[in-house]
Amino acid sequence: MDSRERVYAALNRQETDRVPVWIWFHPETSRRLAAALAVPPSSLADALGDDIRQTWVGNNHAMEGIVHDREGERHTDPWGVTWVRQGPFNQVERSPLADAGEEEIRGYEFPYGHTDELLAGMETVLRSPGRRFIGCDISPCLLELMFRIRGMEPALLDLAASAEVSRNFLSRAADFSIHLAEEACERFPLDWLWTGDDVGSQRAMIISPQRWREMIGPQLARIVSVGKSRGVRVAYHSCGSIRPIIPDLIAMGLDVLNPIQCNCPGMDPAELKREFGKELSFMGGLDTQHLLPEGTPDEVFRATKKLIEVMTGGGGGYILAASHSVPPETPLENIFAVYEAAGVTRQQIQDNAADIRARGGKT
Repeated sequence: MDSRERVYAALNRQETDRVPVWIWFHPETSRRLAAALAVPPSSLADALGDDIRQTWVGNNHAMEGIVHDREGERHTDPWGVTWVRQGPFNQVERSPLADAGEEEIRGYEFPYGHTDELLAGMETVLRSPGRRFIGCDISPCLLELMFRIRGMEPALLDLAASAEVSRNFLSRAADFSIHLAEEACERFPLDWLWTGDDVGSQRAMIISPQRWREMIGPQLARIVSVGKSRGVRVAYHSCGSIRPIIPDLIAMGLDVLNPIQCNCPGMDPAELKREFGKELSFMGGLDTQHLLPEGTPDEVFRATKKLIEVMTGGGGGYILAASHSVPPETPLENIFAVYEAAGVTRQQIQDNAADIRARGGKT
């Protein structure tokens, strides 16, 4: 099977030659792993045999796609959000509407004029060798985007005290996400549309499930319908504990849920598979808080094998991935153990890396 066939078979709950794999790495992890394989970081997914190629065209590019080398370096994105590197990640330093009144919030303009610039990253994705499963990430779409533009505390206060202002902003945020989704579906041969917002914390949802259903769910359904109406699969990402809204996501036609943060209440992968596995595919569930950085290679191998067996029981419906980006302190041997458990041997990875080097480091 090629990668595209493998992912589609898994999503269709059909037999595959091995479980599809797509692992995210912190940039520092990518650099270490690429150096060990003597390939450019941009070629790492090809060396490892990952099955999915995707990039950010929404605001997550500003957070994850722009990598600063030094602490304190900053940039301002097309939404007007200023980011600064603090520790290993970019963090919001300034939200453009943090001190805004109602009139300014209603007058905020989403970056329609940057559409071509935002979508340009997909060209690199499409140049990947072989038949890969192609995705386009338009997230964050709604609540998390409002947190970044308005500031988290003011946005939460708006939701409680100025519901109509929040509804107006979220509706316009959905309009812009729909614009990006429609343009991406029109311009590129997508296999799935990647949506999402982090609406869960480590313990519960950030806003109540009922408030989510009132304010977020209807707008998300509009975005999901863009992919569904075009025959494109739709994936949804939210960190944290979001168990109460999974039936809502299924009802609006969602195909894949990520990242299954297994240490959060209600997010045990096996339980989710038993309850929702006939209607929903899953991607993730591999612990990045303890198992990957702290476990031995044997422990990582056995835990990954068990996760795959549980999540593919009854026929597919699963893509192997971590529950977050793999942190820099993770031993490289643990990463290779994950791929070994998935059926991608160390020798295959070394052979892929040798092929990349023979091509002059180009994918």
